[in-house]
Amino acid sequence: MARTHLQLAALATAAVPNLQIVKSASFGNPNTGEFESALLVASDGRSLIIRVPRSELAEAEQSSDLVALRALGAGVRSRLPFAVSSYLGQAPVADTRAVVYEFVFGSKLSLTSIQNSPRLCNSIGHGIAAIHSIPTSVVADAGLPLQQPSGSAQRVQQLISNSFATGLVPTVLHERWQLSATNSRLWQFTPTVINGSLSADSFLVSDEELVGLLGWQTLSVGDPARDLSWVVGSGIESAAAAVLNSYARDLGIGEPEALAEDSPLILRARLYSELEVAKWLLHGVSAKSTSIVDDAVRMLGVLSERVEDAEHRPLTPKTEPVLTVDEVAEMLARSRPDSN
Repeated sequence: MARTHLQLAALATAAVPNLQIVKSASFGNPNTGEFESALLVASDGRSLIIRVPRSELAEAEQSSDLVALRALGAGVRSRLPFAVSSYLGQAPVADTRAVVYEFVFGSKLSLTSIQNSPRLCNSIGHGIAAIHSIPTSVVADAGLPLQQPSGSAQRVQQLISNSFATGLVPTVLHERWQLSATNSRLWQFTPTVINGSLSADSFLVSDEELVGLLGWQTLSVGDPARDLSWVVGSGIESAAAAVLNSYARDLGIGEPEALAEDSPLILRARLYSELEVAKWLLHGVSAKSTSIVDDAVRMLGVLSERVEDAEHRPLTPKTEPVLTVDEVAEMLARSRPDSN
């Protein structure tokens, strides 16, 4: 049975010394979701949230999130154009723990909102660029993962292999993904600090501005394309272009080659986006959930149909046409200076 918001408020006072709660309310659905949560107001006016994980997976996510939040110290936060929650305390409960954080206000981002707001797109691109500008030493000093390009490619190849081994991934998708994962040109990039699991649900917005960002459990040094995959794969081209232009402008990335349809950054982002379906499939198989597996299979079918109908853009760089020996000789002859 789910705990009431009053019970969670009592846990919060045990978790944070000298905390006095003057108001509490349930947050989210009290009977579903990965966490039991309550929104609290302290006597000093602060808004807080308490979360109790409902599963081992949620508990592991919470633990990783806490490590990341502690790594994002005051100096780093001052460089970010949005708010990041702060850890305040914890208390044991049953066989897990209740954790109290500062609450970050804002509305969850909807893809419709970015479609109609260049200002919001600009703000989101600016925010992602700020994450990628964090010194890598911040992550290294916290003992968080550091992944080189070769490691990123290997992880992708393993994901593709594992999903194909289920026998449920269409061959056309396996071949498409495998060609991308093994293309050496695609996996030459400079690792940066990344959030690692950005989606539309990660962003909190207000008045067409990014005001907060949730979910730091996969903070690491790795492939910046992972943080762009959600918008590249959104299907909203105008919004994706606006976010990417803002991102590139802040980081001083040269255009148009950096953001071209077949640039390595965009191709990897598109690959990561498609592989979210493979992850969903593997999650369903691991959880032995027929409904999740069926849902993933349906999405894989839709994706494979689009690929076969050439509705989806390629995942590998364009290759230049190979010249014949005679064409090379002719080209060299034209390039020689005239001799008199």
